[in-house]
Amino acid sequence: MNDESVLSARPRAVVSLSGGMDSAVCLALAARDYDVYALHFGYGQRTEKRELASARAVAEHFGVQQFLPLKLELFRLIGGSALTDPNIAVPNAPATRKIGEEIPVTYVPFRNAHFLSAAVSWAEVLGAKIIFIGAVEQDGSGYPDCRPAYYAAFNQVIRTGTRNGDIEVLTPLIHLKKSEIIRLGMELNAPFHLTWSCYSGEEQACGVCDSCVLRLRAFLEADSTDPIHYARY
Repeated sequence: MNDESVLSARPRAVVSLSGGMDSAVCLALAARDYDVYALHFGYGQRTEKRELASARAVAEHFGVQQFLPLKLELFRLIGGSALTDPNIAVPNAPATRKIGEEIPVTYVPFRNAHFLSAAVSWAEVLGAKIIFIGAVEQDGSGYPDCRPAYYAAFNQVIRTGTRNGDIEVLTPLIHLKKSEIIRLGMELNAPFHLTWSCYSGEEQACGVCDSCVLRLRAFLEADSTDPIHYARY
């Protein structure tokens, strides 16, 4: 990581860095114009350790100013999602239903509001005016907190509820297809080999959950090869 004592003329930005390919591309975009402060959340998800390792590796790859991992315990305690509740199985991607047609059991209730709240708090302390998050609507799993209207509403909350009201959440990938995100990431030299998307596997990606299937499909449509290994593919 860079030494924070070194003065920089560039503005600061906070990036919500999950360790997945979308957030890695967001970081690559942010790093072109900002001094980046990367924020990662462990929230009791099945692949928590693997996601943390990937996020840390991506942050180191780009030489961010600071990497801040935070732990949120409430999601494991309240359950209700296949990602955090061991009693709910992670389903395979549907064979007949199109991914995104309905909200899947991997949705973590109102998760991104908690992530964004922490990011805004840190941005206020840092004096950062911009927060990047890799939300994707068009080609995603159908999560309600990945919709443009959600971020428009949240930005209004920020304008109303912060000291100066001048922080903004940016979602540069939200209207892109996954394959377009892959192509953009390749242009930006995003380290896809360091990223992790699987909902259930930590040693090898399962290849059959919604997230794996979306990722594999995206690389195929982008005429490229996914650099990570899969248990089934």
